[in-house]
Amino acid sequence: MMPEKFSKLRDMESFTDELFNRIVAFQSKEHPAWDSSQPFAERIKNIALHNLIFSNPDRDPKELGPTIAHFYPLREENRALVYYAKHVAENPTVLDIHARNGFIGSLLAREGVKVVGLRDPNEKPNQIADYYDAENYELRQGKLDDVDFPVDVVFSAWMPSGENFTPDIVKLKPKLIIYVYTEHLNEHSKLWQTGTEAAFNDLPENYRIIDEWSIARPENLLQEAWPDLSPSIEETRHVRIFAEQSVDDIPQYAPEQMAEPYDWEADLEMALLAIEAKEHLRSRGIAV
Repeated sequence: MMPEKFSKLRDMESFTDELFNRIVAFQSKEHPAWDSSQPFAERIKNIALHNLIFSNPDRDPKELGPTIAHFYPLREENRALVYYAKHVAENPTVLDIHARNGFIGSLLAREGVKVVGLRDPNEKPNQIADYYDAENYELRQGKLDDVDFPVDVVFSAWMPSGENFTPDIVKLKPKLIIYVYTEHLNEHSKLWQTGTEAAFNDLPENYRIIDEWSIARPENLLQEAWPDLSPSIEETRHVRIFAEQSVDDIPQYAPEQMAEPYDWEADLEMALLAIEAKEHLRSRGIAV
């Protein structure tokens, strides 16, 4: 008998039908994500996890970055980041230094902080070039040298491979620096897929780590649950938060009540549950 925690899998057939409909709608560009005239809240509804892990089939990787983003954000993570930001300033200004299309930074801004994104004109644009919340997020063209306003928090998500922005980040004297990165090696360049080892480790002595965590994406996450979907590599995403020495100790984030997750997190939950169920059956000698 299967443990009760696997009860959601009883709805796997209907869930799968609905999931594939969402994937097809996105790939055929019928989803509001492609329409920049729509409100951001509508554009992020019913986005499938598949469309955050994989880019659209018609994307030209020589000309364009990922369709939406380099990784899938989690709601509770963003709430944690805003929690720390609000402990260093009453109304903190967060600088999103790798803004790209604004998708990641907008989700952060929607948790209740001012976020200004910097879009580097020399970086390949995302396939969906503008994907930000105009009501909560400000997108500017420029680089770190162009920043002419006080910054409380620097948010660096998916620093370009082989580059180290940290020396220029600390010149802005932020109270908090947040890194989201992976140590995965690029199969062609053999460089870290994001930044460099020094970028996330060799900070000046006046910055200290106040929290960090890692989230592993299993190999073939979606294909294990839905064999018709594409295989994917194993990847671990790290979050590391540094505070300047003048910042008092901050209690670690512990939510009183979990927030409603993003829509794509339902796919993630179901995929992980299916993988766990398969492992449970195999442990009992049942071939799946």
